[in-house]
Amino acid sequence: MEIDARLVDSTRSLEISQHIRFINTEKRELVSIYLNDWNNAFSSKNSALARRFAEDYKRRFHFAKDHERGHTYIHEVTDSQGDSLNWDRPGDIVDLLRINLEQPLQPGDSIDLNFHYTVRVPEDNFTRFGMDRDHNYKLRYWYLVPAPLDNGWKLYSHQDLGLQYVQPYNIRIKLDIPTEFYAASSLNLDRTKTQKGCKTLSFSGSERLESKMYITKTYIFESLAINDKQIITNIEDEDIEFNMKKAVLTKALNFLEENLGTYPHKDIFITQEDYLNNPVYGLNQLPSFIRPFPDGFQYDIKIFKTLTENYLTNTILVNPRTEKWVIDAMMYTLMMDYVDRYYPNMKLLGNLSKIIGLRWFHAADLEFNDQYQFLYMNMARMNLDQPLTTSQDSLVKFNKNIANAYKAGVGMKYLQAYLEDESVQQSIKEFYEANMLRKVSARDFENTLKNNSEKDISWFFQEYVGTNKKIDFKLTDIRKTDDSVQAVIRDLRNTHMPVSLYGIKDGDIVFKKWVEDPASNDTVVVPREGIDRLALNYEQEIPEFNQRNNYRGVTKLFNKPIQFRLLQDIEDPRYNQIFFMPEFEYNLYDGIAIGPKVYNKTVLSKTFNFSFSPKYGFNSQTIVGSGGLSNTHQFDNQKLYAIRYGISGNRFSYGYNLFYKKITPYLLFAFRNPYLRSNEGQRLLIRNVKVQRDENPEFPLEQPNYNVFNVNYAYSNPNFIKYLTASIDWQLSDKFSKISATAEYRKLFTNNRQVNLRFFTGTFLYNDKRNNDYFSFALDRPTDYLFDYNYYGRSQGSGLFSQQIIMAEGGFKSQLQPEYANEWLMSMNASTNIWNWIYAYGDIGMVKNRGENGKFLYDSGIRVSLVQDYFELFFPVYSNLGWELDDPNYDQKIRFIVSLDINTLIRLFTRRWY
Repeated sequence: MEIDARLVDSTRSLEISQHIRFINTEKRELVSIYLNDWNNAFSSKNSALARRFAEDYKRRFHFAKDHERGHTYIHEVTDSQGDSLNWDRPGDIVDLLRINLEQPLQPGDSIDLNFHYTVRVPEDNFTRFGMDRDHNYKLRYWYLVPAPLDNGWKLYSHQDLGLQYVQPYNIRIKLDIPTEFYAASSLNLDRTKTQKGCKTLSFSGSERLESKMYITKTYIFESLAINDKQIITNIEDEDIEFNMKKAVLTKALNFLEENLGTYPHKDIFITQEDYLNNPVYGLNQLPSFIRPFPDGFQYDIKIFKTLTENYLTNTILVNPRTEKWVIDAMMYTLMMDYVDRYYPNMKLLGNLSKIIGLRWFHAADLEFNDQYQFLYMNMARMNLDQPLTTSQDSLVKFNKNIANAYKAGVGMKYLQAYLEDESVQQSIKEFYEANMLRKVSARDFENTLKNNSEKDISWFFQEYVGTNKKIDFKLTDIRKTDDSVQAVIRDLRNTHMPVSLYGIKDGDIVFKKWVEDPASNDTVVVPREGIDRLALNYEQEIPEFNQRNNYRGVTKLFNKPIQFRLLQDIEDPRYNQIFFMPEFEYNLYDGIAIGPKVYNKTVLSKTFNFSFSPKYGFNSQTIVGSGGLSNTHQFDNQKLYAIRYGISGNRFSYGYNLFYKKITPYLLFAFRNPYLRSNEGQRLLIRNVKVQRDENPEFPLEQPNYNVFNVNYAYSNPNFIKYLTASIDWQLSDKFSKISATAEYRKLFTNNRQVNLRFFTGTFLYNDKRNNDYFSFALDRPTDYLFDYNYYGRSQGSGLFSQQIIMAEGGFKSQLQPEYANEWLMSMNASTNIWNWIYAYGDIGMVKNRGENGKFLYDSGIRVSLVQDYFELFFPVYSNLGWELDDPNYDQKIRFIVSLDINTLIRLFTRRWY
């Protein structure tokens, strides 16, 4: 492959002439040739890359202007004779190029292809590669590369997932750039020639998979000679001294050469962008002024991770879409071994674990390497984990970026602990040296591990790698004799994975024994002498779903002691943990309510949870609060993925010196799309709401106490481009029965116009309480007799708190008459953006009350959506009342939506990860 490229800085583009000699390595003739043109993925809002950004709620690409995105303009494609060849983009896939051959290319034959095209470089806001604000060019996937032939074409679109899948190629690049620019690459720099206003650089490389090229106005890289390699890097160094930096790089490279082998290329090119696209999570979230780790540690870990990833991805030629777990398994095993060797006592929190207050938390006890199992378990506990063999483009973001890679590394350490020898490290080194720059597969890696193992490890590949089966053992019973103990182990997930059994005395390990297949041999006899407890997986070498049931007392009364902790903490399976934390809530009548929250939820989710939160309301000067308990049954790989049941209750004020009590037993069925990247979900909620309210002597209540049986079905598919939710709700009480349906649809078009539509219809099946509107459908502000909504002043008829609205039932913003419907109500709410976060809205509806004709109502105005569904303002303009802007009390007509619930706000930021 030969490339002649010229940078045109004024147009942010590269003029490229490229020659490719393509060889048919298949055993069949080819009538067309496919090439990756991943730069052109930025040209369309409908490309696979654009869809990926939208799925991850990355708004920037969709709202970018055309000149901020990149594209490839093909001028000409010719053969060796100079004759034009037909080309197209198959199936409108914008980042693939298909060359249609006039004559079939026979097996083993070659063809010369010549391309003349212009690449417009995208800005670096989308993938960190492209042109930055200082007009530095960080180029990746900037030229055409043949797609790989591997028993057929392997065609993948750019989805910002990492490395292209290509076969190694030899390349020569001649690059013309203005003299004020510098260029850096992992390729060999053969020649530099400077003429007036132009600098020509010649690069070359053999057996390459990609050729990142940096063209910058200042030379931002350091080049350090380490052993016989040249390491070129611009990774931020935390201002550490040059000698320490070189020592870190030497240590890292020596470790890789010892545990893998020699890197085949002369130059190793590791960049800040490489690191930021796959950082050491935790370290990258710390602000620069917080450095809890010793000098050089953060730089060392950043360098080692980026260097190791570069080392492996440029030499181990597995399919990076479908077999990336092989690279991850090797990389994270090496990372954990590196920390164990050079930083054996490093804590996850670094020096913060020594601070009074923080050191009391179990999180302060965790080793640095404990993070890998912890973050993988986060997804397993949420029932969102996916098999390691899942294609990268089908993984949810958290799994793709973090959990699956960590699971691969933790699995290798599990395997290492089970084998009780050095065969895992030996296999990694052997696999690297035997397969460097050769076509290889995950099966080859499996065979290498099996050949070096003295035990049967088929379970590792069949169940740990190939499925998302959870590992969950339980020590169900012990039977004691004078000199031995029979331990009964149950494999709760029906796997064939091994588990370690420990004898414990005062927290110290007396013995350890591996039980190879508890599912077929559940009773193990161990000596009784010198132990007070038996435990499974005591050293937590196994990434087990639930370790809390792994203990049994031999001489102790309790299997585990109870531990009380202030504030939520990391789960410590050695104890039955109960947490306390201060909590506050606010409403107008209770004022600020503060009290202790007693609960059992740890940072990782649990299937059984309880929480009790008594509080003192400073305005009401009495005890208010809430409590509840729930249990969840999870189902792997099923549309019905969870069943939850429980009971909750609360007591708060609904007016001044007026209180309500609500008790709700419930049963919830949760469904989801088996394709976990889809946000599509369904929910069926069955509950009974019992409400008791204090009587107001001045305004007696028609029905202070009531009981409502409620069935609610909800469908949701919320996405950045298209948003759809719908629900059907049925309620039954001794005084009424009603049914309603709601649907909400949002669509963001390619011209950035957004349309929002919401429909509501509801009717009473029967209604014996027509003399008041407490149970009626509301046009603009529901009465919330089930106390579901977070009103801050629910009984206010005037003032600021009366202007809070909840988008429910009629959804109107103006206060019109009739305000309620005791027979049926239909409404439609619509809005569209005028500019950025300013929208025009309009509502229409029909309200029908018993004995009256239906009345048509409407309103319209301006909606300011600072954070959609969380903080919005509505300014009425025109309605049945006429021009509302003329009203002298217009400030009282302004309505608002505000959410102060921290969990609701957290979901706004976590939705892109799950």
